[in-house]
Amino acid sequence: MAWDDDFDVRGRVPRSDSEEIKVKTGTYWNIKIVDIRWHKDDKPQRKGIRMNMKEMKHVYNILGRILDGETSGNTESNTENEQE
Repeated sequence: MAWDDDFDVRGRVPRSDSEEIKVKTGTYWNIKIVDIRWHKDDKPQRKGIRMNMKEMKHVYNILGRILDGETSGNTESNTENEQE
């Protein structure tokens, strides 16, 4: 049994007939996490990222700024300013 078998698939982004990105949530070592990973032929690949929910909030904010077209600031100052 794989470590993420009990995770919930929250979304999929198809790339081809055999490749897709899966976004999953679950609990690992009593920590709520998000896993965003490439899958090929429905098997997880090493390419991906797993983070806890606090980290996910920071990534979400950064991606939102990218989508909104913000170009100012660097990643170091963004990280420092967003910490709770």
